[in-house]
Order: sequence, then structure tokens, then C-alpha cells
Amino acid sequence: MKSFISFSLIGIAILFVITNNIPVSESQLSATFYDSRCPNAASIIRNSIRRAVSRERRMAASLIRLHFHDCFVQGCDASILLDETPSIQSEKTAFPNINSARGYEVIEAAKAEVERACPGVVSCADVLTLAARDASVAVGGPSWSVRLGRRDSTTASRSQANIDLPSPFVGIDALISAFDIKGLNARDMVALSGAHTLGQAQCFLFRGRIYSNGTDIDANFAKEKRRRCPQTGGDANLAALDLVTPNSFDNNYYRNIVQRKGLLQTDQILLSGSTSAIVTGYSRNPRTFAADFASAMIKMSEIQPVVGQAGIIRRVCNAIN
Repeated sequence: MKSFISFSLIGIAILFVITNNIPVSESQLSATFYDSRCPNAASIIRNSIRRAVSRERRMAASLIRLHFHDCFVQGCDASILLDETPSIQSEKTAFPNINSARGYEVIEAAKAEVERACPGVVSCADVLTLAARDASVAVGGPSWSVRLGRRDSTTASRSQANIDLPSPFVGIDALISAFDIKGLNARDMVALSGAHTLGQAQCFLFRGRIYSNGTDIDANFAKEKRRRCPQTGGDANLAALDLVTPNSFDNNYYRNIVQRKGLLQTDQILLSGSTSAIVTGYSRNPRTFAADFASAMIKMSEIQPVVGQAGIIRRVCNAIN
């Protein structure tokens, strides 16, 4: 009897350690979170995003980026969607977002549709998380299971956005470090960078690279990009991040990098050091890239979510109730 009691106590102790090593925030997220209170939430959001992307294919890239920029600043809490007020310094006006981040109105429209079906139930943070997944699927990218139950923040942080969102001019070590701080490893970082298979970048972000005459850029590629990006002026002129298939989700982004045709410094820098083999692998195997991208998106979507009784469910995404 003593040995049985001892064994039982050990088992309970082990279970206690295991369960206490699971972050409370993660343990409160669930793929079935809205099944009883708003069973059609996912389909309502999916249809709304499909319509938005069908109107403008570039919107898929914008929504994935919007989710990324939300999660990297005080977690996936829809703080990026809040407008400026006397008490809120909006992240929309942070340097990485101002005149750059897009898709706010698409999230508001999807949220409004959900509100009509289930008032006060589905958070803006969950709408944005699902929208990123649905945007990927809409342009031929992978799908993944999204655990739900995030709540919305009542705060935003412009200063934190300026610190936490990686600059497109940093080196590989700084890039790896920025993701590591958020619990994402180097492979996650390279996979998430593959979102640049979609979308466009403004001239001022890649001007230095195309006029550098460096050995890490294809000369003809640089020459072609200079046509729309002069040395002075034209800062907002756009160029596709993936010069081959800018509106489809595939692995051409990595093929471009291998050919020294990455548009941004932080694209091409991936072909150096410890991440070089990952880039080469993705350039050869689109299925591996798609699977790793989906896995990394799941990890990113669960960075410090607001759960339980914390936060609120906003009625509209750009303001506190």
C-alpha cells in the first residue's frame, strides 16, 4: 500500500510539473472556442477575406503583415488596430507602420459581419489571426489550425512598435535576435520571411541595396529596379518583393534570393551564415517551405495572447468600447 501511495504521489507531482510548464495563455486557447457561442464565426470571416483578396490580390500580403506587426508588439492582441486618442499612442503611426501597414478596413469589415451574427463574442485579435490564415489560402498558400480565444487589448504602444518590429536594414544576427525574443527560432524567421513571396515594398526601403554595386545583388536585377526607384525622389514607388509571381504564394522568393535577387537587405541577408542552408532548402522544396510557414504562423499567432478575464471584446476594432 505504501509503495502504491508513493507511486501515486510521484505521478501527481509529475503531472503538476508538466501542466505548470504549459503557459496559461496557450492552455486557454482552443480551436473550438466559438463553437457554441458563434459557430459560424470562422466561415463568416473566411468569406469576408476571400472577397477582399478577390478585389485586390495584394491585400493577402497586407493582412499577413498586419498580423505579424500586431503579434510582435505586446502580443497578438489587436493593438495595431487602435486609432490615436488622447490616451492611446497608436501603433499605426510607428515608423514600420505609417504609410505602410494596410488592411485595417478589411478587418473592420470582417469584424462588422461577425458582430451582426454574434454581438460582443469574437475578438478583433481572433478576427485578424483568422484573416491572416484565410489570406494565405486565398492566394494558394497553406492553411493551418488556429486556436482561438484571444481577447483585445485596451492599450497600444507606438514606442514598443518602433523597438520590436525588425528594421529592413539590419544584419542577420539582429534579425535572428528580434525573432528569438518572441520565441521564434531562426528557421521560423526564414519561413515567416517567405511571406515576401507576396506584396510590394517602397523604394526608400531598397534604394540603398540597388545602388550599392555590391557583390550580393545581381547587376541586371539592380539596373531594372533603378528604373522605378531613382537615387532621389520617388520614395513611395513600389516594387514587387517577388519578381516572378508577386500575387501567388510559392517558393520563388527563395529562388530569387539564391540568384541574388532579393529586394530588401533583410531578404538577401538570409543567404548568409546559419540561415543559408534553410533558404537553399526552401528554394528546392516548396512543400517543406509551406509546412514550415504554417507551423511558424501558428507559433507567432500565440505570442502573449490576452485571455481569460483580461482585456475586452471590442465592438469595433479601431477603438475601445
